[in-house]
Amino acid sequence: MTDLSTLWEVGLPLAAGAGGLRYAQVRAPRVYWSVVGLPVAQVRFAMTYRSTMDVCGLTVQSSRLRAFLARNIARSDVQPVPPKIRRVRGSSTGMRVTLRLPAGLEPADVMAASERLRHAWGVHSVHVVATKPGFVELRMTGYDVLRRVKMPRRLPSGPMTVPVALREDGTAFVRDYLKVPHALTLGANQSGKSMYQRNLVAGLARLPVALVGIDCKRGVEQQVYGPRLSALAITPEEASGLLDALVGEMETRFDLLSDYGAADLWGLPEEVRPVPVVVLVDEVAELFLVASKKDEERRDRMVMQMIRLGQMARAAGIYLEICGQRFGSDLGKGATTLRAQLTGRVVHRVNDKQTADMGLGDIAPDAVMAVTAIPPDRPGVAVAGDTSGGWSRIRTPEMSADEAAAICAQFAHRTPALPALAPYRPVVSVSGGSAGPAPLAKPTPATN
Repeated sequence: MTDLSTLWEVGLPLAAGAGGLRYAQVRAPRVYWSVVGLPVAQVRFAMTYRSTMDVCGLTVQSSRLRAFLARNIARSDVQPVPPKIRRVRGSSTGMRVTLRLPAGLEPADVMAASERLRHAWGVHSVHVVATKPGFVELRMTGYDVLRRVKMPRRLPSGPMTVPVALREDGTAFVRDYLKVPHALTLGANQSGKSMYQRNLVAGLARLPVALVGIDCKRGVEQQVYGPRLSALAITPEEASGLLDALVGEMETRFDLLSDYGAADLWGLPEEVRPVPVVVLVDEVAELFLVASKKDEERRDRMVMQMIRLGQMARAAGIYLEICGQRFGSDLGKGATTLRAQLTGRVVHRVNDKQTADMGLGDIAPDAVMAVTAIPPDRPGVAVAGDTSGGWSRIRTPEMSADEAAAICAQFAHRTPALPALAPYRPVVSVSGGSAGPAPLAKPTPATN
């Protein structure tokens, strides 16, 4: 009986503790990693670092001086030299290790061995980032951070910086319009493309920028952002006039830049600097497709105006965010020319490999296979790349259309009035103290 009571007193707390850890591992992975995973990973890393680097081919021969000292002073065998550990930091999502590479190794060697390092140290993933010449950072994640997206507490900030999603290495994916002025977002239905747009618009709504929407699906996606939009076009005819007005605004800003001798918008004195403009195109294919021959002239003009904006508008502080399901030469004349101006690329799950090639094949061919591997049960997962050739998996936090609309209504006071775009300003009615759908004023077509 005494043995039974002892077993009960000892076994019950142990079972409860094991069950609690298992629950935390599934429901609260950050807590489990901080309490259990991180200490275990740090011990395993410290004990197996040298041998792991050796078997992974990440060591070099000792220098002549080191070999001489080992043989004649220390009276020991000459050991191969691994990268020197400069710093080890733990976090709620993983661990970061800064390494100093010895002569003979390059960052590409460590990148090629990242999968072997992941298995050797028992972590979910290992990403290698070259921080400066001779140094790399191993960004390890202890669990799948994209399964349940939770943005980091410390987010990058800047005059035109918007945190949009979470990278698979635990860092934030941001849209920095000063570095990447124009971007293309592709994705099939139910892939999470609209979720990406909502997070982007919610972030932009907090900044002192003008938002311009082009949603030729009668505004079903963007009209809820009406309180924060300086202009909105919901048909191809309205889009044509709005693009003409944007080009006119761009030319006016170029005159201002010329008067002050500034290279771009941010070189102007703050008191005369116009507000930046972000143009959100929801479904770009609707601007290319025509139903009759008489619409071809309007289509060609819209495409020409978008190409002009893509080529020159960055200096004038006008930035493009173009979204669609497919985007390539099959849309018509000028499509590939416009795509070449879009530096940033985000591709969600697509229906065919050709669409992935359209988005990433010309800048990061390795990322095409990663796009085709996105499962349908993970909406919001995408592959982000840029013209530098780098790419990473990202996932946007879940946000409903009502939440995005509420944020736009909350920051409606930041909506600037641009005289050139005034005919396309959506009129928002507020009844009962809550913002409803945005009834649109009929725009006046731009005159030539």
